[in-house]
Amino acid sequence: MPDLVLATRNKGKIAEVQRLISLHAPQITLRSVSEFNLDDVEETGTTFEENALLKAETIARQTGLTALADDSGIAIDALDGAPGVYSARWSGVHGDDAANVAKVLLELSDVPDEDRGAQFVCVIALAHPDGRSIIVRGEVEGVVRRDPIGNHGFGYDPIFQPDGYAITTAQMDPETKDAISHRGKALREIASKIGPFIGA
Repeated sequence: MPDLVLATRNKGKIAEVQRLISLHAPQITLRSVSEFNLDDVEETGTTFEENALLKAETIARQTGLTALADDSGIAIDALDGAPGVYSARWSGVHGDDAANVAKVLLELSDVPDEDRGAQFVCVIALAHPDGRSIIVRGEVEGVVRRDPIGNHGFGYDPIFQPDGYAITTAQMDPETKDAISHRGKALREIASKIGPFIGA
C-alpha cells in the first residue's frame, strides 16, 4: 500500500486526519513526519495556502513520499482576520494553546457578543515528489465565546461555537466535530483524490 506522510507533529491534527483518511482512503498507509529525522518546516507564507503548500512540498522532497500538510487557524472579524496564519503562535510561543486562547479572550474583552464572529479555516495541500500538488480549503463560521468550555479538541476549540450550535467544538464528540469542522470539510474533499494522485 502506498505511504502518505502527514507533515505535522500535532497529535490532535494527526488523530483527526487518521479518522477521516481511514474512512475515505483506507488503502493508504499513513506515516507521521516524526518518523523521519527532519527539521520543522519554517512557515514563512502570509496565507494558509502558501504555508500548507510549502510544508507539503518540502516534506515530499525530503522523504521522497507524497506528503499531506495543512495550515489552519482562526480568523476573527473584530481582529481584522487575526490571528489567521499566526494562530498557533499568537501568544509568542508556538503550540501553547492555553496562552493563545487567553490572549484572544483578552483582546476581545471589550467586544460585544454580536461582533464576535469568527471562522475556523483549514487549507490542505497534497504534494508529490515529482512536483505535482493539490490544494483544498474548508471553513466553518461561528462566534468566539467569552469563556473556554469543553475538554475535546485542541487549539481554539474551547472558545469557538459554530453557527447553529449551543456548544463549542471542544464539547463535541469526534464524529460531530468531523462532520462540521473546517478540517473535516477539507479532508473529505481531498480524501477521494489521494488514491488517484498517489497512483493507488
